[in-house]
Amino acid sequence: MRTAVLNVARVALLAGPTVLAFFTGGYFETQQAVAGLVAWLLVVVALIASSRPLPTGRDAWLAIGGLGALGAWTLLSITWAPVAGSAYQAGQIVMLYTGALLAAAMLLRGHGVQRTVEPALAAGVLIVIGYGISARLLPGVLHFSRSITAEGRLEQPLTYWNAMGELAALGFVLCARLCGDSTRPRALRTLGAVATAPLGLGVYLSFSRGALFACAAGLVALFFVARRREQLHAIGVAIAAGALASVAAAPFGGVTSLSGTLATRERQGVITLVLLAVIVVAVGLFQAWMVRRERPAELRVPRHAGLIATGIICAGLALAIVVGAHEKSGTPITAGAGRFGTLQSDRYAYWDVALRAFASEPLRGVGAGGWAVWWLRDRTINDFAQDAHSLPLQTLAELGVVGLALLAVFLAGIGLSARGALRSAPALAAGPIAAFVTYIAHSPLDWDWQMPALTLVAIVLGGALLALTQPGSTTR
Repeated sequence: MRTAVLNVARVALLAGPTVLAFFTGGYFETQQAVAGLVAWLLVVVALIASSRPLPTGRDAWLAIGGLGALGAWTLLSITWAPVAGSAYQAGQIVMLYTGALLAAAMLLRGHGVQRTVEPALAAGVLIVIGYGISARLLPGVLHFSRSITAEGRLEQPLTYWNAMGELAALGFVLCARLCGDSTRPRALRTLGAVATAPLGLGVYLSFSRGALFACAAGLVALFFVARRREQLHAIGVAIAAGALASVAAAPFGGVTSLSGTLATRERQGVITLVLLAVIVVAVGLFQAWMVRRERPAELRVPRHAGLIATGIICAGLALAIVVGAHEKSGTPITAGAGRFGTLQSDRYAYWDVALRAFASEPLRGVGAGGWAVWWLRDRTINDFAQDAHSLPLQTLAELGVVGLALLAVFLAGIGLSARGALRSAPALAAGPIAAFVTYIAHSPLDWDWQMPALTLVAIVLGGALLALTQPGSTTR
């Protein structure tokens, strides 16, 4: 009976982000409240049904305690935030993530359970991205809502194109890992390769430069943490599949930007669907052939490979920010695929206001949700925004040095747990680490934190890493 209850709780935990995605990504307060109640209910179930429920070890509690303390500090900021309701909602989000992290660390123990994490989350992402793409391929059959601000970019069901791109990037990296994991069944590896085609198309149709960078960062991390020849080959297959799917859709404006008459969009959608089907079949056959011929072997990488990967990712991010800050244009930001050819962005205006807010209250910040008030007062462009489009900068502006330190403690706990998990169970840890890096690489560039359906995927993966460091977690 206990096992059945725990399995139901695990299904709810792993399926939760996918379900939440179809409720505008969990962006609004009511959805966040319900999700938070479910997360903490799973914690209670784990406490009652598990024989050894609570995580052990300094690293695990560093992550859980850091995130919980961040939630408490966020709620405390109600006392000085300009809008108490906004501060409460911000605290509610963090407590949701704390409950989900603790539930994942408690429920995702054991070799068999750990083996289901990557396929389950990847399948959930594929469902969400596939849903978003489907209306473009079959516009005469499926009709989804769309906003003017999206300018035809992939936005449903999360309702925000950059979040859709980042979610597709997370799924892409997870599937690339499944494709290159020689300990997995051949059929699963082939399905993983096949899934990279629609997921790569999802990244492209979002026209999110940040998501493209995050995907690249995740693949770099995957190469360095897996250190396997078969994984390198799988990354190549995944990139080729995603690129081919994107090239197949690129010429058709009815698919990429929802332009043209319904008849035009139907014709172009069918053509793209047929091409995508051909690509999927070809990738599946090629991957099956590769798996039969492969000779698994470890790759020799430099001793400090982790530091090298971190340096490459940080250098790429810094270069993009610096170059983008010097781009000047009197015209609106390019829409569609043209966005990939420029680093121009309104984010620099958002970040400037965030730094001003931080300078006014460096220790405690201006209060959770306070950036939006500062933006209305100090903005230099006539643009509606409620978030600074950067997790570290928004944290610094609203919660000060204290808030940023607590966020750093949480990430340090995840990082130390990842190191321990990689030592004890490298095959199980590589995918969650690479996907978590994908999320972290994108977090300085957008408001992923406010989109629970996206962030919960990373939180569950982080919890899986905490679970891997627990005694007996990798025993078959």
